Amino acid sequence: MKKILLSICFLSLYFASLAQFRVSENKRFILRDGKPFFWLGDTAWELFHRLNREQAEYYLKRRAEQGYTVIQSVVLAEFDGLHAPNPYGDVPLAFDDPTKPIEKYFQHVDYIIDKANQYGLVIGLLPTWGDKLFKAGWGKGPEIFTKDNAKIYGKWIGNRYKDRKNIVWILGGDRNPRNQTDIEVWRAMAAGIEEAIGGSENAMISFHPQPNEESSAEWFHTDEWLDFNMFQTGHCRDKPVYDYISRGYQKMPTKPVMDSEPIYEDHPVCFNAKEFGTSNSYDVRRYAYLDLFAGAFGHTYGCHDIWQFYSPYHEAVNNPHIYWQEAMELPAANQMKFVRQLLEARPLLDRIPDQSLVEENNLYVGERIQATRGNDYAFVYASTGKPFMVNLGKITGNHLNAYWFNPRNGEVKFLEKLDNKGKKRFSPPSSGYGHDWVLMLDDASKNYSVPK
Repeated sequence: MKKILLSICFLSLYFASLAQFRVSENKRFILRDGKPFFWLGDTAWELFHRLNREQAEYYLKRRAEQGYTVIQSVVLAEFDGLHAPNPYGDVPLAFDDPTKPIEKYFQHVDYIIDKANQYGLVIGLLPTWGDKLFKAGWGKGPEIFTKDNAKIYGKWIGNRYKDRKNIVWILGGDRNPRNQTDIEVWRAMAAGIEEAIGGSENAMISFHPQPNEESSAEWFHTDEWLDFNMFQTGHCRDKPVYDYISRGYQKMPTKPVMDSEPIYEDHPVCFNAKEFGTSNSYDVRRYAYLDLFAGAFGHTYGCHDIWQFYSPYHEAVNNPHIYWQEAMELPAANQMKFVRQLLEARPLLDRIPDQSLVEENNLYVGERIQATRGNDYAFVYASTGKPFMVNLGKITGNHLNAYWFNPRNGEVKFLEKLDNKGKKRFSPPSSGYGHDWVLMLDDASKNYSVPK
């Protein structure tokens, strides 16, 4: 009996050592190695398929320097990913058969995953884009997955990467299940991954859908393999993204939630540049703060020129304006680090959304004011610098330190010290389109440092 107990303890410690990622005890956040993990992602969907090793290293190094923590990428890619070879002339599968992976293609995937790890980046790994399950009017497919081969492929790719410590698994790939058959295919792939890695407690898995108001929860919320919910809110302006996040936040059982594909920078708005123009840094920045303050545990940035790695050698989708190397330095790409710095400057795990902090708590997205707080701090995002009234006394402390945080450049300016009671009206330093601001309130006794 003692030998059996020792064996069980050994196996528990072994599998615990594999589990780099965990859901927090309050089920709202993600932990890595037991510490809060802030998901600041980029959608680099075609990374494995279109970039050579030197290009991939350039991309990964720069994104690490810009403060990103997660790169979302696809193994069986969207752009004819089964037949158009990678830069080294390799395709991923023999005879379009998921049970017959080609080693040379996956060696390139291995290289990029390991290089990402060297730069401290996690790979949000999609085993396949959704058009390999069904094309739904776009995407070249072909449709190759069934319930049986999805599990075999899931187990194979899970085994290949089970020892990598920088992977979070993402199923779905921009497709919503049409019926129960589709649902069972994704479940089978998840089961294969879990079986390879050692159970649901050792594989962090989510699901990336098309735009919908219910997130991955619509099909999989009670599935044990689904560790957190993902939305895609898509590429239009003025969507009530805070309502989507709030809906996911309130679902039972409690699971973390995030927007894994909001409006991209430099994207034709609603796919109609002629009528609506292209998205800008403010569009992208606003969604990040609204999502996070509404309860998301992390956020993903995207850029129209980056996700497809547009270059002179590739066919463009929706007429991107610039090559991917130049797009890496677009304004919002360099501003995303500021929201990470802001949230990581205060305790992450007790942060909740709280619209009761402000009187103007139900404005439409164009003038939205969104509030979040921990036990001893609060943040209020004013998307157009509109003045607002704060209900004090919601956090600890007899006295509060107030600051203005500028999402455009990360600068912090001390405003005043005030009593933590009653109500107080705040007017941001500037207002109008693109003049977004965050009010920071701290329990003065905590002596918190400013974000940097």
